[in-house]
Amino acid sequence: MIGKLTGVVDSIAREGVVLDVQGVGYLVFVSALTQNRLAAGQPASLWIETHIREDHIHLFGFAEQAERDWFRLLTGVQGVGGRVGLAILSVLRPDEVAIAIAAQDKGAISRADGVGPRLAARIVTELKDKAVTQSLGPAAGLSAVPAAGVPEATAGVVDEALSALANLGFDRSAALNAIGKARGALPPERMENLNDVLPAALKELGR
Repeated sequence: MIGKLTGVVDSIAREGVVLDVQGVGYLVFVSALTQNRLAAGQPASLWIETHIREDHIHLFGFAEQAERDWFRLLTGVQGVGGRVGLAILSVLRPDEVAIAIAAQDKGAISRADGVGPRLAARIVTELKDKAVTQSLGPAAGLSAVPAAGVPEATAGVVDEALSALANLGFDRSAALNAIGKARGALPPERMENLNDVLPAALKELGR
């Protein structure tokens, strides 16, 4: 099993790159996020996830371990294949995926090609716990995911504040991000009071 490839980028195409590793060219499918960090003729190291099927072997490459780890989680959801997993990671960075899932922001996930409302709903539902408990590189302990490791009373206020901000027309991911920032600015006891959390979050949102 290939875990990582290091070589020189031979060429870049729409669907991926050819990585020359000591004279052997590997076709590696990558997200837009990873592809934007690569250049033909330049050295590169990619974390690899291998998908083996009866009719093909596909290599999926990632510039960061966190992106590969989220790819593994996403493709563990029924209906999410390798191409769809890459599509999601092409429109959302790993930390943004964590925020979108924690916020149950189906709209953010469905921005990816091939992801309809039903599949987006399945993804955010099945992976909600993963977004706040898994150690996934930069997404681990993300301050913008306030449900992670907070008391039940605080979590309840977070849910209420998120619902209120969504009703005001704010994007759920942006709202959750603002609540996370408010958590860093407020004493712990004030995070249990909606009347403290909501104004602080609105301030972070510029309102």
